[in-house]
Parts: sequence; structure tokens; C-alpha cells
Amino acid sequence: MKKSILLFVGFFAFATLQAQWVNDPAVNTFIANCSNSAGEVYVDTDHASGDIYVQWHYQGDNGWSPWLQRLDANGVPQWPADGIHITTPDFATWSPGYSMTAIEGGVVSTFRTLGPHHWAVRINADGSFPWGEHGIMLFNGEGGGRSEILAGDDGGVWTLGTDMDNSFLQYVNADGTMRSMATITDPAKKCTNGILLPADGGVFVVYAKQTIQGYSNYIKEIYVAKYDKDGQQILPETLLLGQQTVGMSYVHYAISDGVGGGYVFQWHNGIGGVYNTYVTHFNANGAPTIMEPNGIPVHSYDPSHYYTNADVTIDPLSHDLIIAYRQTDSEAQVQDMVMMNRITALGEKPWNDGLNVTDAIADYSNIRVDAFENGEGFSVIYTAGNTLMAAGYDMDGNSIWNTVMSTTGYEKSISENSTGFYHGQNIIAWVNNSRGNLYGQNIGWDGSMGEIPTTSVPESVEEEIISITKVYTIYGQLLPNTNLENLRRGVYIVQGLNKDGKPVTRKLLVE
Repeated sequence: MKKSILLFVGFFAFATLQAQWVNDPAVNTFIANCSNSAGEVYVDTDHASGDIYVQWHYQGDNGWSPWLQRLDANGVPQWPADGIHITTPDFATWSPGYSMTAIEGGVVSTFRTLGPHHWAVRINADGSFPWGEHGIMLFNGEGGGRSEILAGDDGGVWTLGTDMDNSFLQYVNADGTMRSMATITDPAKKCTNGILLPADGGVFVVYAKQTIQGYSNYIKEIYVAKYDKDGQQILPETLLLGQQTVGMSYVHYAISDGVGGGYVFQWHNGIGGVYNTYVTHFNANGAPTIMEPNGIPVHSYDPSHYYTNADVTIDPLSHDLIIAYRQTDSEAQVQDMVMMNRITALGEKPWNDGLNVTDAIADYSNIRVDAFENGEGFSVIYTAGNTLMAAGYDMDGNSIWNTVMSTTGYEKSISENSTGFYHGQNIIAWVNNSRGNLYGQNIGWDGSMGEIPTTSVPESVEEEIISITKVYTIYGQLLPNTNLENLRRGVYIVQGLNKDGKPVTRKLLVE
């Protein structure tokens, strides 16, 4: 295995996948059979193999239940045409919120059953169920609300659930055995809507504390706390976003910053009565680095417009947040535009009130933003009516390409996320709401579809790092040790000290 700690140089050699992905936006790639009423589509990539896992839901004999399909890196389904249906538990006829994550060699799905209880099912790449077809019950039978999941660093997974008043955290080992459960509770407030982010030696949980106001609003604050795999709280809870009155349907979101901390954002109309999206950040110690108690707005106060429906990615070099969002006319709510902004860990906005992705007035929605693996740009995927579009940018926000990903005229239920750029390509999936069936499309960092070029960095000047302190995956998972010989093929971020004792961050390519 060859390893090089590389300077960020501007030349690449190219290899290509033998792709079976369709490169015709009028057709797109068939993934699986399903009902036209299917929804809640999730996608994720096994970073080691390049396999892509897709999960979707629709009404079966056992309720609103999950189906899953595995694609190889070329976009070819590897499981039966209808996917694998999780059939053993009974589900409600409505969705309480499900989740899924790819792990090395498979996928784990978590969900609430009709019981109601939370369960986790693991499916290996060969279609087998190592934890049993019914899976394992989580949280000692507690819970009953939405589920969250995050891949661990040893083949296990972090799981999080709620009973609508409290949140429950539990680590599941790779063999299906479970660690002790932690309960996040407050006798005076609801502790819900938790999000899991990777942390050094544990996990960060970003959660809301809220009380009901009237019939449709919460008085809400957002906190972060850190836990270990045995359910012990190892950093006290810290307030990230101060008290605001928000609609019950407006939740917060979070993403790892790639260096042990994370960004948190939410949109609401609690400040000035106009909807805007607010961002804050915390470091690896769980401490806020943006001092404004309600975060930094993506746009200055603007009574004429709303700024909502945001999605985010991380610049893997600067670790700034790249956020894309929808601008809507506040009076008629029809004058739509897609915008993007850059926000640093200190709350600076180099792009001020943001840059336009689109200029025309149209129905823009389903925004997804993802950084390229090589750290040289990012893409924004969005829908304009029923047309799926993608725009590529360098990290200064300059346009470098535009691609029409799908021109099919039917209404689409777009996946809740995109995979992000791994092995040179990014994947998004959707359901045909007219005739049914699941479709998808890949796109490369150069804006091409179908056969995707992937970067392979040639011989280059090495930057000496005398002492390696931390190693992260390209999307922020802190690895348990700094032994480079244990790394699998892929791209990593390495932090350490140079010969002068100064901290440096470099990209590591393992071939």
C-alpha cells in the first residue's frame, strides 16, 4: 500500500469507472420497483467499497415500511429488482421518521415499529442479516418517536431515539451487542430532535430543549453534549442557540466540521418576524466559537424575502461551512431563487449576503450541496419544477459548470439527502410519483454523468509532518488512532506538526 501526504497541487491524472450509470437526462438510471406513493428516500455510500445503498418506504402488508437496494459503484443493482423489504416487524401506516447509514460491508436501518419500539437491522452486502431479520430492539424498549443513526469507527453504530419528551442514546457494537443507554432529559422541557455528529472518543448529540407555546409553536433552545460508547456524558451540555419561538415543524440540523466540531443551523421567523436561516459553530471541546446567541443569519434582515430550506457541506481544506438555500418572496412566496453562502467557524461571511445559484423566477426546491473530494469545489443540486439541475463551483464561488441531470416530466419525490462525493461521484435518487419505481443519477466533480472521471494524484512533493496528532475521513469522522498503516484506500485529512513545530493540515491519499 502506498501512502503520500500531499501538498494541494493543481494537477491530476485521470482514471475512469466502467460506469453503467445512464448519461441521458431524459431517461436516468432505474434502481428498483416500487409504488408511486413511495417516499422518504435515503442514500449513502460505503466509503471502503464504493457501494451505494438506497432506502425508501411505502405501504406494504406490514405498514409504511422500508425497502433497501445495493448498487455497485457503476450503478448496477446487486439485490433483487424490488430490493430487500424489511418485513418481520409491523409498522404504523404513517411515518414517525426513519434513518439509515452505510457501514463497511453493509448498511444499518433504524426505525420505529407499531409497538412502538425502536429497532436496528443490519444487512450485509451479500443480503444476509447478521443481527437477524427482525434486528435488535434499542433503548430497552423506550422511545416511540423518530430515529437517528451514525456509523461508528469500529463497525458499530450510534443510535438515537425519542419518546417525544426525552431522547435516548445507545451504541450498538458491530456484532449486534449493545452498550449502556444514556437518557437526555429535563423535567421542565422536552429534549428532542437530536442529531449525531462524530467526536474524538465519542459522539456529539445536538438536541433541542423546548416547551409548547399555544397550539403550533415551541419556545426552543439548542444544546450540544458529548457522550462515550458506554452512555457516559463526557462533556457537559452547552447552549448553542438561544431561546426563540419557532413553529413545531421547524427543526434544526447539524454537520461535522471535519476537525472534531460542528456547525448547527435552523430557519425560523423568531427574529423580526421574517424567516431566515441562522448558523452557529462549536469546536472539538463542545464550546461555541460564534458568540452571537442566536447565530449568524445567511442574509441580513430582509422583510421582502424568506431564506429557508437550506442544505450544507464542509470545505475540506478551510473547514468553512458552504450553505445553499432558497430565497422566496415573503408576500406571495412564489419568487424563488437558489442562493449560497460561506460561513467560517468564527461567524465571518466572506460572501456577505451570499451568491446566486439561479437568476430566473421559478419553482426551485430540493436543494443538495456537496464538496468535491479533492477540495477544489462543490456542487449544488436542485429541482426547477420537475427538472433536476446541478451547478458546479470552485471554492471561491466561481461557476465552473452547469448540468441538467434529469428532464423527465413526472413529479419526483427526491431523496432526503445525497451521498456526497466519494470515489469521484455523487448520487441522488427519487421516486416517479406518476408511475412508481425508483430512479437515480450520478454526477462527477466535473459535471459529467454516466462514466465518471475520478482523480488519481500522481507523484508529488511531500510535506514533512514530524508528529501526526489526528486523522479524519474527508467528511469529518475522527479515526481512533494515527497509525497510517491501518488506513484503507481513500482520502483523509491529517493534522500534525511540521519540523518547526507549527500545526499543519494536509490531505493524505492512500492508494
